[in-house]
Amino acid sequence: MIGVARPDSIPRAMERLREFLAAGAHGDMSWMATKADRRGDPRALWSEVRSIVMLGVNYGPDSDPLALLKQRTQGTISVYARGDDYHDLIKRRLKRLGRWLVSAADGDIKVFVDTAPVMEKPLAEAAGLGWQGKHTNLVSLEFGSWLFLGAIFTTLDLPPDAPMHDHCGTCHACLDVCPTAAFPAPYQLDARRCISYLTIEHKGAIPRALRPLMGNRIYGCDDCLAVCPWNKFARAGREMKLTARAALRAPELARLARLDDAAFRMLFAKSAVKRIGRARFVRNVLIAIGNSGDTGLADEAERLLGDASPLVRGAAVWALGRLDRPRLELCARERGAAESDPEVIAEWAAAGQEWK
Repeated sequence: MIGVARPDSIPRAMERLREFLAAGAHGDMSWMATKADRRGDPRALWSEVRSIVMLGVNYGPDSDPLALLKQRTQGTISVYARGDDYHDLIKRRLKRLGRWLVSAADGDIKVFVDTAPVMEKPLAEAAGLGWQGKHTNLVSLEFGSWLFLGAIFTTLDLPPDAPMHDHCGTCHACLDVCPTAAFPAPYQLDARRCISYLTIEHKGAIPRALRPLMGNRIYGCDDCLAVCPWNKFARAGREMKLTARAALRAPELARLARLDDAAFRMLFAKSAVKRIGRARFVRNVLIAIGNSGDTGLADEAERLLGDASPLVRGAAVWALGRLDRPRLELCARERGAAESDPEVIAEWAAAGQEWK
């Protein structure tokens, strides 16, 4: 899908962004606030831009992405991250399209794929690709909620497309399905409660109150996307490089818990998952292990009590406490006294309060 928008076509975007930041809903994504002034108006990013060409690439799944949530000993990775990293694929497409534009007319271009302060979703709505639904993601009449977005800024004066209007109506399925109640109101997201944010962007320990609500989601969350009624018109993506790898469709939590840094980098080579690093990923896996209800996974949690990463050790305390509290009490006497990291000590203390 391709559409064209004017750089002045998103006048309310800055106001909405300021409200989002003022509420602290961006969590520890400080980069959003740092470059906020450049996000609201594309001309602040490049003063010479006259038109913005928006590209949407379908990555629709070939099966129900929510079915795996019932398989508690397996991890659920968001559909978009089960294949190769979309950034590289879409950037190549944008560059090809941009070269064609430059060859057809005299102008300059700049290409962006989620790597610059560009508000892709409002621009895509203005370019007629879809509309921002109540879950704040883009929804397409043709592809539902499964779209990657990229932008070409150009000095060419191209005719703009008509903006897409909201077709959500009275539906609020995406709001109701959210496991952590991350939507305080329609069209508003509190990233601090969003599982995608918690498993990908958040660098520290995940808040204890939210951990039981995460289930076996170990990288991202598709719930609000998957339940959108407009997905009835969606089709499975045809780009082979975006197709889910067999190893990432339903990975066993026990196997993922045993990944060292080299094995992590090998498994997730060319994958978006790789960017969060092994420690954050295994933290997520341990939360899923704690939620699995499978005492057979307690061995993995106990082993990771001695991991080199404090982030992993803290999550291991919580997971083992959920699966086998008596064993955690024994480990507290053996390992707890030797712990020196304040955050991990806090996890032991919280577990101790639960024993009482």
